[in-house]
Amino acid sequence: MKVAYYPGCTLKTKAKNLEDAALASMKALGVELEELNRWNCCGAVHSLADDDLIHHVAPVRDLVRAMEQGSDKVVTLCSMCYNSLARANLIMRDDEVKRKTINDFMDEEEDYHGEVEVVHFLNFLRDEVGFDTIRAKVKYPLNGLKVATYYGCTLARPRNVAIEPPGGTRLMTDFLDAVGATPVKFADAFTCCGSYQIIANPENAVNVAAGILDCAAKAGAEALVLSCPLCEFNLAKKQGDMIQSGKISKGLPIFYFTQLLAAALGLGKEACRFDLNDKCSVEILKSKNLAMEAVAGIA
Repeated sequence: MKVAYYPGCTLKTKAKNLEDAALASMKALGVELEELNRWNCCGAVHSLADDDLIHHVAPVRDLVRAMEQGSDKVVTLCSMCYNSLARANLIMRDDEVKRKTINDFMDEEEDYHGEVEVVHFLNFLRDEVGFDTIRAKVKYPLNGLKVATYYGCTLARPRNVAIEPPGGTRLMTDFLDAVGATPVKFADAFTCCGSYQIIANPENAVNVAAGILDCAAKAGAEALVLSCPLCEFNLAKKQGDMIQSGKISKGLPIFYFTQLLAAALGLGKEACRFDLNDKCSVEILKSKNLAMEAVAGIA
């Protein structure tokens, strides 16, 4: 099976552990992710201003790239990329006036009318690969690892692009069950991590992120799984500051969902890339004797 794939900027730099694990896992499952030619940044944030059409040009151009490759769907991993591409796609499908304006502006591109379906990787795993198929391929189930199902903003909002019905965590829960982990629901599963407020109002963003981590820990989670590099930065990379300031008492391991998939499939260090995670993430796997080949030698 071959499917068009949009990586996005951060997966080539700060979030290589999200992409590397996905590419290796798909190869093991017999799926080839065909990266789009000449893709560009999706714009990261969907503009809410009704007359701000220029910000939709970037994601639409990526959809044109998929169409040029003869694809009727494109898969993406990053939550924010998914949100940006999916919402721009709806505009091109449903708003004739805006569609014409954007197509006229992109005069050197082929006109686009929403021919491509934007699919998040979790939906692709469920609908195209199948969780039963994944379960059958698992070599080293993540038994005993209690993982909080964190969606954040852009997988669940707005309703017309959410990866599942409002308030639902079935998709992530079924995924974790397929790889052998124990899903943990918690009240802040859809709470914003602080997003780009980490730049404008860092103290407020850190306070919000600390609250999410505390909520997950109190619900019994030993780790948290997510799909967004910005969420990973706020919830994982800032944990040192949170501990130092007393906002949380200890670190909570953070994993990309693709890393858990790769680990359960029995893939090694180069696929799982746990070396890019915080120390506590490696420590909990070692303490539970999980994914030992993938974490061996990582301090």
